[in-house]
Amino acid sequence: MYRGRFAPSPTGELHAGSLVAALASYLDARAHQGEWWVRMEDIDGPRCVPGADQTILQQLQRCGLQWDGDIAYQSQRNSLYQHALDQLLTQGLVYPCGCTRKEIEESQALLGQNLERHKAAVYSGTCRNGLQGKSARAWRFNVQAWSAKRGSPWVHWTDQRLGAQTHNVLDEVGDFGLKRADGLWAYQLAVVVDDAAQGISHVVRGQDLTDNTARQILLQEALDLPQPAYTHTPLVLGTNGEKLSKQNGAKALDLSTEVAVCQAMNQAAIALGLDTRSATMNSLAERPTVLAFWTAQWAQREATKIGA
Repeated sequence: MYRGRFAPSPTGELHAGSLVAALASYLDARAHQGEWWVRMEDIDGPRCVPGADQTILQQLQRCGLQWDGDIAYQSQRNSLYQHALDQLLTQGLVYPCGCTRKEIEESQALLGQNLERHKAAVYSGTCRNGLQGKSARAWRFNVQAWSAKRGSPWVHWTDQRLGAQTHNVLDEVGDFGLKRADGLWAYQLAVVVDDAAQGISHVVRGQDLTDNTARQILLQEALDLPQPAYTHTPLVLGTNGEKLSKQNGAKALDLSTEVAVCQAMNQAAIALGLDTRSATMNSLAERPTVLAFWTAQWAQREATKIGA
């Protein structure tokens, strides 16, 4: 059975980019005659805005994007994440780390490696064989150890839109965090545990998350969890050419009027390459009909591999 999901962080209202991600995952689920679930990724409590979760749900309903099942909240699933960490600890695949972000960046610089913009420094494994007198700050997944067990650091997977993907997580990322220094769970562990617990079979999300997939596949392997099919959709870019996001000041969508809702949905459909000339949303009453047309159009795309 196909089960997809949309997993926003309730740090504010939806913006144009997040609506595109929601519409893409919704259309893919409906094109497969599958379920579409919503999960609130509120694991980073300090960044979450009170009431933003309900606002997001209201915005989705306003756009005609009705979900299946109950809304899940990461903040209520700590025991699941701890159980997964304990499993990895039993296998000798995690270790405590005492390094600060500054120390990791300095270590990378000493190795002659440039820190790419918007990317975290590659962790060289300083604490892999012990804390060396430091106090434990975080917990890391031992990519080197798991790579040895599986026989290779290379991860090969196929994106339904982008095609064959190959990543060497050990070289590109290093041992990555599973639990942060502030005690919060890292995104990589939480999303892997949640997707498996909810039975998510297909993940449709923005292209900026493509390079996270290899890390998540390694965790799925180590925890003996199923691997969903992945599709990464085009990003909505700001005037500066960078991904539209809350972090770089993306404006919240104004969905207060019928005209605003229709305009936002039509723009999201255009961003996904859909033909809005044949089916344009001009009123709220047209939402079911237009969404059905866009779903049929999405289903015809070779990249979604319907029925595969």
